[in-house]
Amino acid sequence: MSYLEEIQVKNLDHLGIVAGLIDEIGIVKIINNKLGIDVREKISAGTVVKSILINGLGFVSRPLYLFSQFFQDKAIEKLLGERIKPDYLNDDKIGRVMDELYKYGLNDIFIEVVLEVIKKFKIDLKYSHLDSTSFHLDGEYKREEDKEKQEEEKIIKERPIFIKKGYSRDHRPDLKQCVLDLITSQDGDIPLFVRVGDGNESDKAVFGKVLVEFKKQIKFDSIMVCDSALYGQENLQLIQHLKWITRVPMTIKKAKELVQNIEVEEVKDEDKEKRSDLNLESYTWKEEIVTYGGIKQTWLIVLSEKRQKSDLEKLEKQLSQEEKKSQKFLKEIQSEEFEHPQAARYKLKAINKKLRLLEIKEVELIETYSKKKEKIYKMISLIIKKDEEISRKTKEAGKFILATNLVEENKLEASEILITYKNQQSTERGFQFLKDPLFFTDSFFVEKPERIETMLFLMSLCLLIYNLGQRELRNCLKRVKKGINNQVGKVTLRPTLRWIFQCFQGIH
Repeated sequence: MSYLEEIQVKNLDHLGIVAGLIDEIGIVKIINNKLGIDVREKISAGTVVKSILINGLGFVSRPLYLFSQFFQDKAIEKLLGERIKPDYLNDDKIGRVMDELYKYGLNDIFIEVVLEVIKKFKIDLKYSHLDSTSFHLDGEYKREEDKEKQEEEKIIKERPIFIKKGYSRDHRPDLKQCVLDLITSQDGDIPLFVRVGDGNESDKAVFGKVLVEFKKQIKFDSIMVCDSALYGQENLQLIQHLKWITRVPMTIKKAKELVQNIEVEEVKDEDKEKRSDLNLESYTWKEEIVTYGGIKQTWLIVLSEKRQKSDLEKLEKQLSQEEKKSQKFLKEIQSEEFEHPQAARYKLKAINKKLRLLEIKEVELIETYSKKKEKIYKMISLIIKKDEEISRKTKEAGKFILATNLVEENKLEASEILITYKNQQSTERGFQFLKDPLFFTDSFFVEKPERIETMLFLMSLCLLIYNLGQRELRNCLKRVKKGINNQVGKVTLRPTLRWIFQCFQGIH
């Protein structure tokens, strides 16, 4: 009985997998080489970072001030090393390490980890995807006004970010925020580059500069994929030495003309099976060679049947809503008495600004008298359809344009351009992961902008570890041609790593 009384049971759950991935990448060694090891410290900076990453991938949504409690019931010596105690991971130690990481350079550390992952796990870098999102923040984050002059600094900057209001992807315009730019590989959605920006930053203003900086730091021949925020004359000049695929915004005159005037060809019978194999059976397209911003490009005008059906349904709904709205406006303007003809026409002009597909047209302006025998004007009008606008929207339904500077000897197949752009979801999946309420939290409070940048750096490392683990798992299952049961009991070769984590609950 005395032996049994000495037994202690500690939880391991899925955290052994996380710790193993961190060790295989070599993150602790990289951090310690960068920040150094102080022999007087009970725990190294690299081990503290490892503990934060394990905590972040514990999916328990515990803030950092409950950090040591997270490890109280865990097999901490198995996860972090012999003689490591939970109370070593206190607020002061974590804060000091976060400050040291920021001071050394978050970007430099992340790049070194990424290069190690690319080399060790043979990540295919033919395509890389760039996108951005915003993180809303609680707190005031007041900065002195004279510091705003630093806004024009180079894009990869020494100064801390400005926490301020801007375009919110979280639909929280009432809160201040920061922006996260993320580049991922198409192979496994591995984060290759992260950058934290000011809250009011515009994608159009920075995407070109982000890609240039990325290529400086990671030198490989990758084709960059981005949404329409990249497509502008200034950005195209900036990245003319890079290979890219992007979407053309419909605000460009040439794009409008092509979508209106080009008929996408019917698919030949011999091509239908090929497109079905590529999961592109609902797409048709036509290629055009275009020069824009001084850059020769291939434009792929694409028609999606599914999107066309959806767009036409939306158009029909919009037309129905405007008809109800315009009937109300018509009744309103025809019952109103105006002192001057100009007042009636001004009112009509204001009403028509609220309509897109319909227009209230003046038929006649009648001069008459009010009950008080004062001269007044009444407008007779009718509702007409804007046939040209409706026709334009009907022709545009389901169409979009993709552009690439890979022409002539570097030319890509149209199907490859489309498939690659569809994989732009790579970064979006990363943002969904980072904003999951079971992850750190989608709205967090850290006392300084420097700490926020460091926190997002650590969260991005968590994303790298998770996606790398998921990639290795799926590749392994593919090699042995053996699946596992998913949450609903169906065999799959592509399980999520989170499901595997759940299967490991209760390991002690």
